Amino acid sequence: MLGMLRPVWAYRGFVLGNVKREFQLKYRNSLLGAAWTVLQPLAMILVYTVIFSQIMRAKLPGVDSTFGYSIYLCAGILTWGLFAEITTRSQNMFLDNANLLKKLTFPRLCLPVTVVATGLLNFGIVFGLFTAFLLLTGNFPGWAYLALAPVLAVLVLFAIGLGMVLGVLNVFFRDVGQFFGIFVTFWFWLTPIVYPPTILPERLQPLMALNPMASVMAAVQGVLVRGDWPQWSSLLYPLALALLLCGLGLRVFRQRAGEMVDEL
Repeated sequence: MLGMLRPVWAYRGFVLGNVKREFQLKYRNSLLGAAWTVLQPLAMILVYTVIFSQIMRAKLPGVDSTFGYSIYLCAGILTWGLFAEITTRSQNMFLDNANLLKKLTFPRLCLPVTVVATGLLNFGIVFGLFTAFLLLTGNFPGWAYLALAPVLAVLVLFAIGLGMVLGVLNVFFRDVGQFFGIFVTFWFWLTPIVYPPTILPERLQPLMALNPMASVMAAVQGVLVRGDWPQWSSLLYPLALALLLCGLGLRVFRQRAGEMVDEL
């Protein structure tokens, strides 16, 4: 594992250059440029806050705060956005960089590292604004906020492990990308993000334990909504699955790296 990552560190300038290039291309030919990075998530936070807390007066069971449901919703959607960005971009990372793979010699693992770095950069900007909102409204969760780091680390490991497996498979079977696009939509709605799990019928609630993202989302939302520290035992399942997928992804990638270039 470390032997595979050491060359990536040697090419860290290449990775940082790719992250910078992707960030610039995203807003090229735009009058406001990188300002859209701030304006878009800010608009989303304001819309959710105004609609759900002021107009719909939506309440979250067990939470007295006026912004309780808005925070619950934003926390879930922003965190899911990081997961979705890493997985969906990973499944196409080899296809999108086909010319680069054919013309240049560099550690192929630089591509998934670039995907993760870009996703974390975008998430950091958006989540920074959300944190500012929590501070301004007096809803900052306190020291429990620090628990988000290991929880998000589990999410990123799970996302990149799944993304690498999908990325390799998508080179040889292009239907994989199309199928996952549909699957991730159902996955979103089958995960308690816009609704609390307590509203589900009792017979369905045990099935939620099979969804690795459910415990991750519950941990994030618990921290940000109630200031609760995560139940670390609930994260063992997604962590084990993340490590399994990372190992599988690296193995499949190592075995098929040569064939992928020919297929591309």
